[in-house]
Amino acid sequence: MGDTTVTTLEGREAAVPHPVAAEAGQGLLRRLRTPRRPRFWFEILLIAVSYWTYSLIRNAVPEQKAEALRNADWIWKTEHQLGIAVEQSVNHAVNSVTWLIVGMNYYYATLHFVVTLGVLVWLYRSHPGRYAATRLVLFATTGVALVGYYLYPLAPPRLMNGGHFIDTVLVHDTWGSMASGDLKNMSNQYAAMPSMHIGWSVWCGLTIFALATVPWVRVLGLLYPVATLVVIVATANHFWLDAVGGVLCLTFGFTVAALWYGCLPYALPRRVAQRASGERLEPAGT
Repeated sequence: MGDTTVTTLEGREAAVPHPVAAEAGQGLLRRLRTPRRPRFWFEILLIAVSYWTYSLIRNAVPEQKAEALRNADWIWKTEHQLGIAVEQSVNHAVNSVTWLIVGMNYYYATLHFVVTLGVLVWLYRSHPGRYAATRLVLFATTGVALVGYYLYPLAPPRLMNGGHFIDTVLVHDTWGSMASGDLKNMSNQYAAMPSMHIGWSVWCGLTIFALATVPWVRVLGLLYPVATLVVIVATANHFWLDAVGGVLCLTFGFTVAALWYGCLPYALPRRVAQRASGERLEPAGT
């Protein structure tokens, strides 16, 4: 079974092995690349383990304080040369409005997680066919960011020597950052490049804009990463160029997902129908 025969020039029949193993391998790869209905328990476990691993690796990266401060000086000088070094002005201006900067401290500490998890839940419930691919973008983005933390330690502006930036969490005694105040020993303070606040918020914004149907919700999706950019700068947790690093990481994440699934996540069918014989995709847009 599994062999075919061919007739040679001499009239004899010879057995030719059928490429069963190759076809099986292609079938497995095709199944892996086909969107499937996500399983709730698996997704909860995967997200929990992934975030724990991310935090463990990020905080295990050597802080390399001296190199991180040198890199911060270089970033600051480069931004001056580019004419975009306005972080200090923004930091001081917003810090003068107490209610605004305190709100930004809490924004920085909470929405980074709340909105990202909220978008994942929304995808799981309303766009199961696109969930795995869009989640892959997020995971690939975060994974490559860890490489950045290791290769390029960077101090945030608030920790620069002679930078005259204000650590808004310390000044206003608010719980606004895992890398400041009483919680600073729980997080690597010299892992500012790239900014995952920007990487994750742009992921959220693009996902909401691409898939939401209510116009004002789509607008909020676009405004969210813009507001996040203002917050990370006003609280002196990041430079503008850290945000560029976050966007580059996100670009890598989308590239990985597009290569794996053959298209961008948002172009995949919305739902996956379950049948007795297995799973199949519904037509796009359903």
